[in-house]
Amino acid sequence: MQIKKFIGILKKPKFTRREEENKSIMKEQIAQIKQNALNEITNAKDAKELDEVRVKYLGKKGELTLILRGMGALSPEERPVIGSLVNEVRDELENKIKEGEKHFSDLEIEKKLTSENIDVTMPSKKVELGSIHPITQIINNVKEIFIGMGYEIADGPEVELATYNFDKLNTPPDHPARDVQDTFYVTDNIVLRSQTSPVQARVMENKKPPIKIICPGAVYRSDSVDATHSPVFHQIEGLVIDKNISMADLKGTLDMFAKKCLGEKTQVRFRPHHFPFTEPSAEADVSCFVCGGKGCRVCKGEGWIELLGCGMVHPNVLRNCGIDPEEYSGFAFGFGVERIAMAKFGIDDMRLLYENDVRFLKQF
Repeated sequence: MQIKKFIGILKKPKFTRREEENKSIMKEQIAQIKQNALNEITNAKDAKELDEVRVKYLGKKGELTLILRGMGALSPEERPVIGSLVNEVRDELENKIKEGEKHFSDLEIEKKLTSENIDVTMPSKKVELGSIHPITQIINNVKEIFIGMGYEIADGPEVELATYNFDKLNTPPDHPARDVQDTFYVTDNIVLRSQTSPVQARVMENKKPPIKIICPGAVYRSDSVDATHSPVFHQIEGLVIDKNISMADLKGTLDMFAKKCLGEKTQVRFRPHHFPFTEPSAEADVSCFVCGGKGCRVCKGEGWIELLGCGMVHPNVLRNCGIDPEEYSGFAFGFGVERIAMAKFGIDDMRLLYENDVRFLKQF
């Protein structure tokens, strides 16, 4: 009896007829999906179309993915068979898509290389080289000269208190330099500095002697624009404070500076002058470096060119900045950078320095 029952089990079909039909239908669907996907992969024209095929069949809502989700309706015996078949098709499609992606990537690289191909036999484009502006050249040259003489570079605000621009420098309340015709006022006590001398006052207030500095920078004055004037220009001022400083030290310093800046044969002469912040005061002229003092167009036939103002620091300036004039003395000087640039390079109109005309600037 037991043997007959076992034989009956063996003879019993593994799947019912309906299950066989379902399995057959799913196999046909999978085969059709595979064929459609392979055709679309083959016909894809670019990487974008290839990615659309991937999403259509292998994405979260793709046709092959939906079949996997529908396997819950299959019997336990059918699921491994259908699942294995779906995974085989998925692997095959993924491999084909990767091959297609590589193909399009190679085409893109080849296209880019072709478009970016450089013919090394062709002449290159001419590169226009710039040059340092004449004003910057002079400033750098002056810095180098005075640093070599042991000076330090000092800097200060361009928007300055009138106290430092005038009062500390012994400028009387009724001095013409204080007028709005000469100075740009922001408020009653704030100005655009009309000289770099305020930097000297600030240094003297905050540093004990000995002091040896130059102060390059932009300054502002209420001037009309013409061939020799500008409301914005550049100054370099120098200051030395120590014990036993004399006019001879000033002249020796300016002699050396003139020779280093304008040529070894340059001579310096002093003419008496008046500045409120120095006493005695002088204007320094240099022999014309073009004609050697014989007279020419640059020096207007005089043989000398006005260079700078200078003098011994006024005792009142020292007191205003907290330095005892009985113990210390010093000298100061200042000049316009544009004036030296015009003289050195033979420029007869200051406006040329600010017009940014490359044809003019590249000469220097």
